[in-house]
Amino acid sequence: MGRKLYVGNLPYEVGETELHELFARAGTVESVNVVRDQMTGRARGFAFVEMSTDAEAQKANTELNSFQVGGRNLTVNEARPKPERSGGFGGGGGGGGSRRRRSEPRW
Repeated sequence: MGRKLYVGNLPYEVGETELHELFARAGTVESVNVVRDQMTGRARGFAFVEMSTDAEAQKANTELNSFQVGGRNLTVNEARPKPERSGGFGGGGGGGGSRRRRSEPRW
């Protein structure tokens, strides 16, 4: 198991300090990042917590998965790497690459 954990189903009021204190029960917390909406700044209901060792991450996962905070059961898993985005504008695939221009006006 890696040291970085995904923490889901968080109440929107929970902040970094509260999560840091909660996960410190399992060991040394390296970092806490509550993911927030860019427009409003409001928490989005999940966070990432990095523990100092794999053993501490495993302990936090075991102890805090389904732990109740603010009336909600936390979901704690090993964080997966962010998938690479494909498609969109100018990228490979997704309809942006091979557009033909008309040689005559449409009208």
